[in-house]
Amino acid sequence: MAFPKPPAILAERDLRVAELEQPSPDALLRLHAWMHLARTADNRILELFRQGLLRGTVTGGQGNEGLIIPLALLADKALDVVSFTHRGLGGHLIWSGHLVEHLNQYFANAGSPTKSREGNIHHGDPAHRSLPMISHLGTMLSNVAGSTDSQRRLGRPAVGFAFFGDGGSSTGDIHESLNLASLLSLPVVFVIENNGYAYSTPVSEQFAAGSELWRRAAGYGMEGLVLDATDIEGTARTLAAAIDRVRQTSRPILIEARTLRLRGHAAYDTCDYLLPGESEGFFARDPLPKFRARVAAAVGAQRVEAVEAELDAFLEACIKIAIATPRPTPDGMEADLFAPPSPPLPWKPEPAAPESLNAAQALNRGLRKILTERPESLVLGQDIGTYGGAFKVTEGLLADFGRPRVLNTPLAESACTGYAIGLALNGHRPIEEFQFADFSTEAATQITLNAATMHFRSGAACPLVLRLPCGGGLTFGSFHSQELESFFLSMPGLKALYPSTPQDAFNALLAAYEDNNPVLLFEHKGLYRRSKHPVAWDPNYRDVWSPRAVRTGGFATFVTYGEMVHLATEVCDYFAAEYDTAFDLFDLRALAPLRLEAIKASLARTGRLVVLHEGRRTHGFGAELVARLTEEHFAALKTAPLRIGALDLPVPFAPELEQAYRPTKEKLIDQLTAWIG
Repeated sequence: MAFPKPPAILAERDLRVAELEQPSPDALLRLHAWMHLARTADNRILELFRQGLLRGTVTGGQGNEGLIIPLALLADKALDVVSFTHRGLGGHLIWSGHLVEHLNQYFANAGSPTKSREGNIHHGDPAHRSLPMISHLGTMLSNVAGSTDSQRRLGRPAVGFAFFGDGGSSTGDIHESLNLASLLSLPVVFVIENNGYAYSTPVSEQFAAGSELWRRAAGYGMEGLVLDATDIEGTARTLAAAIDRVRQTSRPILIEARTLRLRGHAAYDTCDYLLPGESEGFFARDPLPKFRARVAAAVGAQRVEAVEAELDAFLEACIKIAIATPRPTPDGMEADLFAPPSPPLPWKPEPAAPESLNAAQALNRGLRKILTERPESLVLGQDIGTYGGAFKVTEGLLADFGRPRVLNTPLAESACTGYAIGLALNGHRPIEEFQFADFSTEAATQITLNAATMHFRSGAACPLVLRLPCGGGLTFGSFHSQELESFFLSMPGLKALYPSTPQDAFNALLAAYEDNNPVLLFEHKGLYRRSKHPVAWDPNYRDVWSPRAVRTGGFATFVTYGEMVHLATEVCDYFAAEYDTAFDLFDLRALAPLRLEAIKASLARTGRLVVLHEGRRTHGFGAELVARLTEEHFAALKTAPLRIGALDLPVPFAPELEQAYRPTKEKLIDQLTAWIG
C-alpha cells in the first residue's frame, strides 16, 4: 500500500541559523508545523492506546516539542549522530522515515522498522545514525559518543546529540560518558530533559536542594548552560549557537533544558503524585498555543489553519494505513539473531614463516596484523598504551600505531564499551581489552542488552571484539580469576571463542575481528606464557569456529576448552599408557555458536561422554554441553555422562585453596577412574 504524500511544508527538515536572527515567517511556520504534527501524533497515539488498538504502553512527548523540534531541525541529518528517548517522536519524524513507518512501530505490525521486536519508540535508524534506544537510557550516551567519534575519524564534521532525563542523570553511565567525551574531546551535545519528574519522583527527592544540573559540566571541564524550552524561539537560537560551537571546537557541552511533561510518564501513569494544581500549571505554561498565536500574527491565521488541516488529514490517512497493515509473523526471528556471515577479509598471507610464540605474543602479533592491514580497526582498554596492558599483550602497539589507533581509556568499563559499540555501528571495528574478564561485569548491560541484541532489534551489524583475560590458577583471588562464559552466553546474540594454543589464539583474533557480531574472546591468563609454539599465517583460520580433535580413541568422547585442554591431554595420555583406555578428545574452541556435529558423531560411536570446564559446576557451561550432546543420543549412552567443573564457591586466594577449588590432574584421574569402574 502506497504511503500518503506528506504535505509540502514537511519537505523542509532543516532550520538555518540565518533564519533565526530575525525569524522569517517561513521559519516560524515550519517550526509550528513540525510541533503541531508531533503533538497531534502523540495525542492520537495515546487515544489509540486507550481504544485498545496499541499494545504494551506508550510514552509521549507532549510538552517537549519546544526542545526536540528546533534541535532536530538544526542538526545536520546527513552527518550528525543522535539517540532520541521516550519524548522524541518529533525528532524521529524529522530525522528520517515516513510517518507511517513510525506509526507502524507503535502498532507493532509487519511494517514496523524493528519487525515488531522492540517496543513503541525504542526504534532508531542506524543507517542514518539515529541509534536505537534501550530502556537503560544512561547507556545510550556513550554509543552516541562512539559513533560521533567514528564520523570525525572518517573526516566528517559531525556533532552528536545525546538525550537523558533529570532522573537518568543520576546513573553512573552518564557520569562515565560525560567524562569520556570531555577526555577525548568529542563533539557531543548532551541534553538533560528536565521536566521535573523521573516517573513519579520529583527532582527534590533526587538531588540536594537547589541543585542545578547544568552546573555539573564544570566538573568534566566542559561548557554547561540552561535554557527554558517553553521559549521556543529563544531555545532555537541558544541551540543553534551551541551546536555551532561544538561543531567548530570539537568540545562537548552539557545543556539542561527545563521542559514540560504534560502527560504522565507513560499511558498507564495516573499522575496522582502531582500536587494540587500542578498539572494545570503545566498546561498554563504550554508554549505551543502562545507560539501558534505568534506564527498566526506573522503569516496569517488562515495560513496556519490551512497547514494544520493538511497535517491533520495526513496524520489520519497514515493511521488508517498503519491500522490496516498486517500483523507480524515470527518468520526469520532466529535467523536474524546474528548479522549475516561476512566474507573473509583480504588478509596478507603473513607471517609466512612460522614464529615461535607464546599465546600473549601470538595475540600481539594478531593485533599488529589487524592494525597494519585494516584501517577501520582500533584497540582500546585500560593501561594498554605505554604500559602494554596488564599482561603485556598490547606491548609496543602505541609506539608503532599511535594514539588514534591505540587508545588508553579511563576506568569506565560501561561507557568505554558503549563507546566501542557506537564506533562499530558507524563502520569501525574496535577491539576492547578488559584488564581482567571479571571487570567486564561493569559493562554487562552494554554487552548483553545492547550490543548482543543490536542486529535482532534494529538490523544493524555490531562488529566488536571484547578480549577477556580469564581463568584461575595464578593466585589472583575472586575478582581476577572468574570464568564468565556461562554468565554471558546465557544471553542471546553473542559469539565466543576460547583458544587453547598460540596458533588458535592468532587465528581466533582474526576470525573474531572480521565477524559482523560482538565476539567474546576468552583468553586464559595461565596460557599467556605457558609455552611457545610455531605461529604463522593459516589460510584456514576460520576453522577455529569448529572443534579440534586433539586425541582419538574409542572408549569415550571427552570435550573441553581453554586451559583445561592441556590438563585433559595429560590425563588422556595417562589413561592410554596405564589402562590402555583411549578417548576422543575435542578442544571445543568456539563456545557460541556451538558446532557439535563431529562431537555428536563421536558420541554416537563411543556411547560415553565426559565434559570438563574450569568454571563452577552448577550452572556451568558443561551443563549446556551435556544437554546438547545427549538429547539426540540418550538411548545410545552406555552410562551417565561425567560433568567435571570447579567447586561452587568464589575463587579462593591462597594457592592451596585454589588448587582444592579448581580441577586438577590428580582429581580428574580419580573422577575418571571411579566413573570408568
